[in-house]
Amino acid sequence: MRRSPIPPRLFVIFARSAHEAVIFRRGPARWYHVIRWNTRDDTFHSGAWFKGRIYPEKCDLSPDGELLLYFVHQANRVRTDYTDAWTAISRNPWLTAIGLWPQGTTYGGGGRFTDNRSAIIRGCRTAHPDHPGAGISITLGDVPHHASSKEVEGSEWSGRDQDGRLVFTLNGLLMHRSDAGDDICLADFNDYTPDPQAAPPSADRPLSALRPSIKRRRKKQGP
Repeated sequence: MRRSPIPPRLFVIFARSAHEAVIFRRGPARWYHVIRWNTRDDTFHSGAWFKGRIYPEKCDLSPDGELLLYFVHQANRVRTDYTDAWTAISRNPWLTAIGLWPQGTTYGGGGRFTDNRSAIIRGCRTAHPDHPGAGISITLGDVPHHASSKEVEGSEWSGRDQDGRLVFTLNGLLMHRSDAGDDICLADFNDYTPDPQAAPPSADRPLSALRPSIKRRRKKQGP
């Protein structure tokens, strides 16, 4: 008798200042898929596939939703200068590293953005020479992990989007629970199979400098 496929597990992180989110889809087995979600119009854009392990709770999204901070383990890299675990920053929803910090252990790792171009990471501060993280300010520190809000009993993950919608995941489905208690399916991620694709050229583009904020001096009032 053929067994039913195990549904994928979904974990979501929302951007703090934009209607953007990232979805980490786990399955089948050791495959992960990264999906960008526009929470304003509920559109979804497939990104990287990764065979190994992504630790979603240690990941983060920049406030504008453009950059992804992630922590991964990939055993077949153990004898390389990447080591078998690393923290990196890329363009959402790809894993092409702009900055990469080898960790060499799954203890620690990951981090949080403090603004669109600054982050606190747990672990080694020395960046990989091929991925120096130009344009990103990095400090070391301990920051909290992301976690489910546990607002929906029986769900795998739950949380609130930028407009306060209650969203949860269960059996490969991304769901919204309305104020009336109705459950509405926003997306079904069950029928995905691993299909690694080359990242677009924009994923490897260096970060442009942020426009500096201009503080205008007030004119002195007359006597």
